[in-house]
Amino acid sequence: MAITTAASSLVPAYSDYFADPFVWKAGADYYAIGTGALEAEGCVMGDIFPVLHSRDFQTWTSCGRALRPPNLVAGTHFWAPEVAQFQNRFYLYYSVGEAEAAHQLRVAVGDHPAGPYHDFAPLLDIHRCPFAIDAHPFRDDDGQWYLFYARDFLDVTPEYRAGTGLMVAKLRSMTELEDEGHPVLRPRCDWQRFEANRWIHGRRHDWHTIEGPCVRRHSGRYYCFYSGGRWENETYGVDYAVAGHVSGPYSDAGNEAGPRVLRTLAGTLIGPGHNSIVVGPDGREYMAFHAWDKDRSARRMFVRPLKWTRQGPRCEL
Repeated sequence: MAITTAASSLVPAYSDYFADPFVWKAGADYYAIGTGALEAEGCVMGDIFPVLHSRDFQTWTSCGRALRPPNLVAGTHFWAPEVAQFQNRFYLYYSVGEAEAAHQLRVAVGDHPAGPYHDFAPLLDIHRCPFAIDAHPFRDDDGQWYLFYARDFLDVTPEYRAGTGLMVAKLRSMTELEDEGHPVLRPRCDWQRFEANRWIHGRRHDWHTIEGPCVRRHSGRYYCFYSGGRWENETYGVDYAVAGHVSGPYSDAGNEAGPRVLRTLAGTLIGPGHNSIVVGPDGREYMAFHAWDKDRSARRMFVRPLKWTRQGPRCEL
């Protein structure tokens, strides 16, 4: 199924369920991969992670599913795939686990952007890091690859709150991390609250969430876009942190009143988030993200221009 999106209208770029969209260019063509409804709900049947293809960046058509689920006991929820191309091979990073239990990061390998991909290995020791999601590969200008991802933090400090935060680690190879890395950003604002008095990790927490990292270098600085709040409702939105080095330290100061890049538009977009960024055929940068429709029947992919302003990056709706 495909749908053509006029640049002036705020309608989905694709009409089916397509969450956590990652859009990239391979050769002359564009591809998108995302979380489908079945893998999001833990009801996997057959191959997972829908893949879309576009030649004109306007009309997106399905070209199947990317990955045959590995024979694991890790869980049935498969989330947030992203793809990196290196030396004519493609590497698919994703997480697998249960909805509110252990989630592990894994990598799969393929020879074509649309797949098929074959599961290769875990990236983190699940005993040392029992919940890790939203892997984002990033290549710096010197050629070094990094993996940004989200994990849980239980400690509370005057600066940070308990909840899901962001990490960065060097990739030793495209299928192996040097180590677990170090924290990039942790939740600290009221709008990032996922749930008060949430039962998680064996106790009650005032739980906050920032997730879905996406890194872009602009004017010599590193911008780590992320989604915060609760993905199921109108609190969810996209903000960013800035650093002078890819490994940080990053600062998201100035977002205390809410997400600055993208937020809910009542009756139109509910809980927009989990973005990726790609350069379109016109040379402009675009942000792909998902959002609920007004009936909250599905999360669908939108593709809109990214604008750099004096106040910082903004998604142009």
